[in-house]
Amino acid sequence: MDTEEAAATATDTSPVATARGFYGCVIALIAFFTLIALGAHALNEFEKGLDGDGQLEQPGRSGSVSQPLGPGTTARYEDGLWVTVGRPERHDDGTYGTTVTFKNGTEGQLRLGDEEFSGALDVRPGESGQDYAPGEDVSWLNWKEVASALATPVPEGEERTVPVRLKPDRKGSPVTLEVTPPHSGYRETAYFQLTLG
Repeated sequence: MDTEEAAATATDTSPVATARGFYGCVIALIAFFTLIALGAHALNEFEKGLDGDGQLEQPGRSGSVSQPLGPGTTARYEDGLWVTVGRPERHDDGTYGTTVTFKNGTEGQLRLGDEEFSGALDVRPGESGQDYAPGEDVSWLNWKEVASALATPVPEGEERTVPVRLKPDRKGSPVTLEVTPPHSGYRETAYFQLTLG
């Protein structure tokens, strides 16, 4: 009889033991998936570190010469710099105005106008990636003002907006703004394609 009671006690599964086993499995699964998520995040950050902080990182169009961004969009760099080009507005004198905003989310001052680094902002007539076509000319009217506005460093956490004034030969002219913010190592050029008119 004692052996029957011992066998019954050994095979008895109490509700307390079952609940403990269930909660233990749930906690183990949560810990497992948390470790997977942390590992994926660490791998992503490691990959970013390999290709450098000057890479464009954004959803949608890449901002490259073959996939230029449009007006009102933002190029996002891995180091925290955001560059936004506004929509062009027509003025009564036949010129167009737009803005380029540099938002400094990096961990230091952003030096846009250093003599060592030239060409932080450039304007090219025509569509992105195409050679210059005769009859499609766009004059950049205030390039000296833009260079002067970019000469002062942008402090960390602040932004600088520069107005760009353009005059096309004809209405509907495409123009490409090439933005290459200086970097001590390397930073990709972001291409923005606009249509004036």
